[in-house]
Amino acid sequence: MNAAAPVILQPGVGLPPGALYLPASAENTLWGRLPCESDSPVLTVDPGTVVTIDTISHEGILDDQGRDPVAFFARHGVPRSSVLDDAIEIAASKGRRDAGSDGPHVVTGPIAVRGAESGDLLRMTLVSATPRVPYGVISNRHGRGALAGELPAGPSNVSIFAGADVDAGIGMLPRFAGGDLDIRFALHPFLGIMGVAVAGDSRPHSVPPGPFGGNIDINLLVTGTSLFLPVQVTGALAYVGDPHFAQGDGEVALTAMEASLRVEVQFDVVKKADALRSFGEVAGPLAETDDFLVPTGLSEDLDEAVQNCVRAALSLLHARYGMDEDLAYAYLSAATDFNISQVVDIVKGAHARIRKADFDV
Repeated sequence: MNAAAPVILQPGVGLPPGALYLPASAENTLWGRLPCESDSPVLTVDPGTVVTIDTISHEGILDDQGRDPVAFFARHGVPRSSVLDDAIEIAASKGRRDAGSDGPHVVTGPIAVRGAESGDLLRMTLVSATPRVPYGVISNRHGRGALAGELPAGPSNVSIFAGADVDAGIGMLPRFAGGDLDIRFALHPFLGIMGVAVAGDSRPHSVPPGPFGGNIDINLLVTGTSLFLPVQVTGALAYVGDPHFAQGDGEVALTAMEASLRVEVQFDVVKKADALRSFGEVAGPLAETDDFLVPTGLSEDLDEAVQNCVRAALSLLHARYGMDEDLAYAYLSAATDFNISQVVDIVKGAHARIRKADFDV
């Protein structure tokens, strides 16, 4: 670890004055499943509210890592004082996760937003994302990742410890086991999971994303970016989790650089009529950055995910800019990048980057 490690953002530590704060305590989180309509909100807010939310990385608390983050991170030189108390609490909690049937992710929420109704869009804007610790983990597990059956090469799952110089915004890895942390790459903190509850009383598995959002793993969703999600139930019942320090498009090994974040998220409601005028029919997650509109496509088949993304982009261009379908299709082919969000979450994801400046007149 860096000798000049930053302050560890333990629960309740270092909060901005007057913050509306939601800690990642056991009663405020789900582990391995996502909220559904029958779940009660842990917080209710008005549209326009900014909430300061603690999130916990699942890496370091999972069963294949010993379910003891103090012992797991001690093997990498991390003292007990630099391990998050809420991560320890979650790892020690009993009966909260079935390792055989539930996903790995811890999500904080759900948060009800007054006035959100089915047919509306919930806008979740990441106002800030602050690392809570100066380290993270990148894992590859058997049967998972782009090279399932090929890597990891040995009999055990592999969890790689990664250092971070948080102040400099740099992640660090060694070239070989036991080597110095001399490979440097930029940190771009974001939330892999942002979502709204599904209808009914069955909680979805935390791994595959869907129209409700969830584990979409789009690395463009950094500070200043908004994610629009079709509201499924009254109040939306939003949640966040799967915090990342950095991720490449594709997330090929299985995980990104997984590490806990404290985030500020603003919640807004876009009523159905306004949503239709601005975006057309939105069937799944849609993001907006300062520079790009980012429609998405999801499917277990990557080709279909890309096709669904193209369809979403065509619908968006027609609704927002009045483009004929054949002209919009030509524009997408000539001027828009289509990226693979991830190929490791059962349901694969693609996203497009439509430059808003191209339509400034």
